[in-house]
Amino acid sequence: MLLDADESQLVLVDYQARLMPALHEGPLVLANALRLAQMAEALDVPVWGTEQNPDKLGQNPPELRALCRKTLAKMHFSAVADGLADWLRPPARPQGGNARSLPKHLQKAAPQPREAERPSIVIAGCEAHVCLLQTALELLEQEFEVWVVTDACGSRSERNRDAAFDRLAGAGAELVTTEMVAFEWLRTAEHPEFKAVQALIK
Repeated sequence: MLLDADESQLVLVDYQARLMPALHEGPLVLANALRLAQMAEALDVPVWGTEQNPDKLGQNPPELRALCRKTLAKMHFSAVADGLADWLRPPARPQGGNARSLPKHLQKAAPQPREAERPSIVIAGCEAHVCLLQTALELLEQEFEVWVVTDACGSRSERNRDAAFDRLAGAGAELVTTEMVAFEWLRTAEHPEFKAVQALIK
C-alpha cells in the first residue's frame, strides 16, 4: 500500500504556458509538479511529460521539460491514445542467436513482452477533469497502478478538479500529495537522498 521508488514512474500532464494562468492555484500546482520532478530525478525515478496541442497551447516550462526523459506531443485528451503506455512499458527482450537457422522443433518461441517493471504510475497534471482524468483512467484500464498527486493537479474551477478526484478514486486510483510521495519514496530518514528531498518540500 506504500509507493516504492524502484517501481515508480512519474507522468506530468500538460503544464503548458497558455493553460497555467487560467487554472485555480496555478502557480502552486506548477511548483509542486516541479518538486515532484526534482525528487524523481534525485531518486532515479523516470519522468515523462505530455503537452496537449503544443502549437496552440505552448510547451511545458523549460525547467520541467529538462527533467523529463521525453515529452509527448498529443492531440487526444488521453495521452494513452497517443502512445504514452508504450513509453511506460519496458521493451520486449529481443530474440537472440541464430534461432532462425535451427530446425523448427529446436527453435525457442519468441519471448513475450515483459510486464511493466515499474507498474506504479505517479501522475499529476492539468486540467484535472480532462487530460489528467482521461489519461489516468486509461492507464488503469491498461492495468497500471495509478497514484494521482492531488496538490500538483489543477483545473479552472475547484468543482471540476474535485469531481475528477472523486471519479478517479472511485475507479481505483490512489489519491496522494507531493509530500506523501516524497516520504514514501524515501521510506527512511537514513536514505542517502533524504536531505536533498526534504529540502525540496520545506
